[in-house]
Amino acid sequence: MDDDQLLRYSRHILLDELGVEGQQRLLASHALIIGAGGLGSPVALYLGTAGVGTLTVIDHDTVDLTNLQRQIAHNLSRVGQPKAQSAAQTVHAINPEVKVVAIHERADAARLATLVAAADVVIDCSDNFATRHAVNKACVQERKPLVAGAAIGFDGQISVYDTRSPEAPCYACLFPPDAAFEEVRCATMGVFAPLVGIVGAMQAAEALKLLAGVGDSLAGRLQMLDARRMEWSEIRLARQPHCPVCAALRRVATMDTRCG
Repeated sequence: MDDDQLLRYSRHILLDELGVEGQQRLLASHALIIGAGGLGSPVALYLGTAGVGTLTVIDHDTVDLTNLQRQIAHNLSRVGQPKAQSAAQTVHAINPEVKVVAIHERADAARLATLVAAADVVIDCSDNFATRHAVNKACVQERKPLVAGAAIGFDGQISVYDTRSPEAPCYACLFPPDAAFEEVRCATMGVFAPLVGIVGAMQAAEALKLLAGVGDSLAGRLQMLDARRMEWSEIRLARQPHCPVCAALRRVATMDTRCG
């Protein structure tokens, strides 16, 4: 690190758990952010300000006036602009050293296979089950840690799915792909503006901890927030032996090893 970097990141470097080595790991890291909306905004900003070397932000949507109530990476002058591009501009305005790759397209399975493989951590800030399951499957296949958050109304949740650990569940262990979950969206249900900031900031914190190798992640724990009462609750999660994603892929990997 040069003198400017030592000054910029000095408050991280002062932390015994991080120090110079931890900050250097962040500078050398690559994070993939799925979605540049309510959750993706604080995630991108905090990872950028913290000095994560490369951020890839993918989002197919454009900035709309209704987004500005909560999506803090965007502003009025960018209405109609791709969200990924707008988020990249905001990060660069704060920390021009960070490389931000803005991708204006939907995160489908084929695209995710390449993007996840190149990243050190994946942060899912999407707003639908189809994308979440596609992201989870790619992360399990590539053995990459996934930080997943969600927020609707006054309710938020966050967990880490890190199947590099044999005990840790994947997203599909908790939310099976074939289960019937009601799809709810901000456009019809509404969302409390600070809620996405709270959950997104926690996603950024979990991603930074994973990249720097600091502390214990939320793997195996799902935290849920009722912002009406500002009350957190937590449930423990276990890997499901018959999970259609992580268990199935583990069986295939075992067969491949035996064949070799």
